Amino acid sequence: MRRGRSLENSVLAAPVVLFLLLLLGFPTVLDIIYGFSDVTFETLRNPSFNGLDNFRTVIADDDFWHASWFSLKFGVLTALAECAIGLFLAVYLAPLIRQHPWLLAFLIAPMIVSPAMMGLMYRLVLHEFVGPLPHYLYTWMGDSPAFLSRENVFLTVFTIETLQWTPFALLLLYMAYEAIPLHVREAAAVDGVRPLKRFWYVELPQMLPTLGIAFFIRFIDGFRVFDNIFVLTGSGPGGSTMSLSIYIYEAFFKSGSIGKALAASILLFVTSFLILLLAGRLIRGRAE
Repeated sequence: MRRGRSLENSVLAAPVVLFLLLLLGFPTVLDIIYGFSDVTFETLRNPSFNGLDNFRTVIADDDFWHASWFSLKFGVLTALAECAIGLFLAVYLAPLIRQHPWLLAFLIAPMIVSPAMMGLMYRLVLHEFVGPLPHYLYTWMGDSPAFLSRENVFLTVFTIETLQWTPFALLLLYMAYEAIPLHVREAAAVDGVRPLKRFWYVELPQMLPTLGIAFFIRFIDGFRVFDNIFVLTGSGPGGSTMSLSIYIYEAFFKSGSIGKALAASILLFVTSFLILLLAGRLIRGRAE
């Protein structure tokens, strides 16, 4: 009986597996081949195997490590900020959202906007010469910071990313907060537990799995960030906003170093896979 059901599941899953193998398998194999080859746009059909030379070039490149540090810092800080603000809003606004559920649709509206469009919008808003925000700051206060300068650009892109994706964390954490059984809260209230202690010792522990999932999803998205930063600043003044994705893009399209770009993408993939594997083990271990 169990063997028959397993065979049935395998047959049903086979079309999806074959489709994914065709869709993702061939490009992946091709990328691996090019990652270990000396290849440019001129030699795309006739690459020459060069072993680990591309990986050595990438690892010896200071720009790669700068981009890695930027992606790591950006991913961790934005994920922490989004989860912290999202948790606060989820708990603070929960009574209001229960009374007016339509407010939740209004609160998650920013994440519906395309990241590239968000970057373009803020590029116009913050432009030093034609941007309305610098104009009004200069008119009202007599001065305006250069939001896209080397000194301020990280804070600018950090703020934009946090504003756009905090609603994602808010949505997940609000659902987790509402899923806490009512009898747990009532038992804590009967025992005389104050609201702050009830949240810290009763409600928050039950929200931790969702909080961890929200953090890792937002970290991965921030770590591989490309579109909004690329539209807003490119690699930034002096490469100050060059993420790993932007580094790979510039190596591929601007420098024509296809082997180097794909070697960097393989390193990015392996790093992301290891992070996901670690996250999965942590979540599974906590569940057990």
